[in-house]
Amino acid sequence: MQIARTLAQPLTDRPVVLTIGRFDGVHLGHQLLVRTAVERAQELGFTSAVLTWEPHPNAVIRPDQPLQLLTNLEERIELIGALGPDILVVAPFTRETMSTSAAAYMRQICTALPLRELWVGSDFAMGYKREGDIPRLMEIGRALGYAVGAVNREDANGETISSSRVHQLLRAGDVEGVQPLLGRPFGLRGVVVEGDRRGRTIGFPTANLVINTIHVLPADGVYACVVYLDGAPLPAVTNIGLRPTFNSTSRTVEAHLLDWEGDIYGHSLRIEFLHRLRGEQKFNGVAELVAQISRDAARARELLMTPK
Repeated sequence: MQIARTLAQPLTDRPVVLTIGRFDGVHLGHQLLVRTAVERAQELGFTSAVLTWEPHPNAVIRPDQPLQLLTNLEERIELIGALGPDILVVAPFTRETMSTSAAAYMRQICTALPLRELWVGSDFAMGYKREGDIPRLMEIGRALGYAVGAVNREDANGETISSSRVHQLLRAGDVEGVQPLLGRPFGLRGVVVEGDRRGRTIGFPTANLVINTIHVLPADGVYACVVYLDGAPLPAVTNIGLRPTFNSTSRTVEAHLLDWEGDIYGHSLRIEFLHRLRGEQKFNGVAELVAQISRDAARARELLMTPK
């Protein structure tokens, strides 16, 4: 897959089928859009392309609001690339982009890509004040020489698959509920750093992960997870929260790898959240906490290691 970071120059001389979007989370609706563009390009003998933006448009449009994303750029590129497009354009999103009309922006795209078909979600809009809805894009397309197709992103229950739905479920800790929307477990990447080593003193050493602050976290609580260390999957119990038993004031993500020992400081881990075991609790002392962690670990083993 060719990755381009500008629309200022021609990227191919072959006709192009394109899809455009923010693609945060690369959920099943996004995947359907990309696959549609890829399949149409293959049918027509054209080049398939995906266009997304960096930074996320909300960082520019609403700079005063905290940005919470399901995937960082590296993850988006990896997930989109797995779907097989020929070109991925990661275009810069600036205040100038925000004030550009849909027609002007589509002309920029057509300068870089010989566009023949544009595929978007049924609720898609772009350009200044989102004036570039599907009827407007069709009108622009008639002038610039491309057709527009819309993809309905509904699940089996007739609800629209959206990043906002995924956010809502994660805020409730429903990591099982997001899997049918993402087509995979929700995951986080982080680097293991040295913490206060309290887990080691109570018999449950944990990997304390630094997660990018713009990355959304599931609700505070304890989860049965799979942790990927150098590509190898390991069962784990992960706690997200403030550790109220110890009166901590900073939110942490700590993973206890089940039946595994070793030094992993400085390693990058990926955590996939499969089941929520419980919400965060404050215990009356360390002994009560240790007893609950033991129950959490037993339940996680049951969920993660019992043959299906």
